[in-house]
Amino acid sequence: MEDHSTIPYLREVVIFLVAAGVVVPLFHRLRISPVLGYLMVGGLIGPFGLALWADKLPVLSYAVISDLEGVQALAELGVIFLLFTIGLELSLDRLWAMRRLVFGLGSLQILITGTAIGLVAWEFGNSVPASIVLGACLALSSTAIVMQLLMQSRRLATPLGRSSFSILLMQDLAVVPILFMVGVLGAKTGGNIGLDLLLALGKAVAVIVAIYAGGRLILRPVLRLVAHSRSPEMFMAAILLAVIGISAITGATGLSMALGAFLAGLLLAETEFRHEVEVDIEPFKGLMLGLFFMSVGMGIDWRLVGDEPFWILASVAGLFALKTVVTAGLCLAFGLPRHTSIEAGLLLGQGGEFAFIVVGLAMSLALLPPDVGQFMLIVAGLTMLVTPLVASAAGKLAMRMERDSTSRSHEGQLEREGDMTGHVILAGFGRVGRTLATTLEAEGVPYLALDANAAGVAAARAEGLPVFYGNAARLEMLNRTHIDRAQAVVVTMDAPVEAEKIVREIRQAWPDIPVYVRARDGAHAARLNAAGATMAVPETIEASLQLAGRVLSGLGVSDEVVQRRLAHQRIIEETLKKA
Repeated sequence: MEDHSTIPYLREVVIFLVAAGVVVPLFHRLRISPVLGYLMVGGLIGPFGLALWADKLPVLSYAVISDLEGVQALAELGVIFLLFTIGLELSLDRLWAMRRLVFGLGSLQILITGTAIGLVAWEFGNSVPASIVLGACLALSSTAIVMQLLMQSRRLATPLGRSSFSILLMQDLAVVPILFMVGVLGAKTGGNIGLDLLLALGKAVAVIVAIYAGGRLILRPVLRLVAHSRSPEMFMAAILLAVIGISAITGATGLSMALGAFLAGLLLAETEFRHEVEVDIEPFKGLMLGLFFMSVGMGIDWRLVGDEPFWILASVAGLFALKTVVTAGLCLAFGLPRHTSIEAGLLLGQGGEFAFIVVGLAMSLALLPPDVGQFMLIVAGLTMLVTPLVASAAGKLAMRMERDSTSRSHEGQLEREGDMTGHVILAGFGRVGRTLATTLEAEGVPYLALDANAAGVAAARAEGLPVFYGNAARLEMLNRTHIDRAQAVVVTMDAPVEAEKIVREIRQAWPDIPVYVRARDGAHAARLNAAGATMAVPETIEASLQLAGRVLSGLGVSDEVVQRRLAHQRIIEETLKKA
């Protein structure tokens, strides 16, 4: 009989799953960030936690992890999935729409904060390479924690949310060159460091260009072929192959595997499958990141807090103070009101998850002495632990500082920048959806469509239409379309059961948004209305025009304009029939 105990790292995997399935949800109920939960659990069950007493209490050996090598090898997948997600969330259009805040505010925040921290580190006796590394990594904030806090408070669309997200976005973009820089500094053994950097950069550019060009030619056709099968398993396998495969290519050429994952995400972000991939990959990213954060917690010797409490607490306070001053000052310079600038500075004052990656890499390359690296890991970890408390205090402070209504003009200005808002979401892009889209487009109403027919989506995107591949019956997918900022949802798909499910779930999650639905017949329309539809219209071409008219009226278009537009569309439909 097979001995299952020979499965590599089986005990470690079981302990991790127990932590992910039992302990971390407990932290969630206590409204503690899952990231902090993983860090704390990792520290508890790691070699510097309960494992210290495993010799005296042998029973603890079944609940602790003392061998970090296997866990850290698995945890690298978490970094890969995180970088993939960052690439997936970026697109040239999105970056261009937010270019002023992302490349202006975000770049200055990284450069000024990194320089200031690097100078402080150098003054404390660190070498120039070590100071550069510390400045670069500690300039970054925690994307995971800050974004979660903003989403929980529903403030992503506010000036605070826009400015914070822009800075975090630029920080995420900076991760790849920072990792690359650390690798070059660590590989330096002699000669001209400038020449070494130039040669390494040339090699990296050549590999990146080759992967990007090849990916644009191959990836989209392959995914369309897989999507035709309508098999979620095959689609997921293709995505995982793209992520791991491209990461393996960059790893084999001497570059970071995280860089490959970032490129894979960037390639997929330009396809119609982006939203579907984001939803499908979320569980993998969450679990792998959880494993990564647990490994980070395990690797920190928290006993050092007791050895040097003054310097550690002073460093935590100093990091928050320095980053708050720089970030708040830059936000003021970019036209944000004073209370928003100070709140953004405090919200982004912590060290981030990438500090653990960069510091760990720098220690492995002997750029940082182990004692300095451990010290900075503890400082970064503590700043992350106190961020929710700091954010709460910052919010209260900002409310007290808000005196007049001039700041609201800034909010309106920033609300119009970046992602789509005030749009109509079309769930389905068949004949009815296309008719409705044409009508909306003629009236200048922005829309975004989801459809599960890969061939239809490909044809629509070839015409330059904002249509994405995805199942609109999934709430996660609707979240990706920014439904909270939409004017209305129109369900046009020819799937009665799914249509009722969508209406019911939208009405529960977003009770105020108008939902117009295409119905199979009168009885189906009655069920849709009972489920919460604003209006359900039985199907036919004329019905789709009626539906379009209802939507336009609901959006505030005058009756005269609506009737004229529908009459024009009827002429087009009659011409198509005769053709």
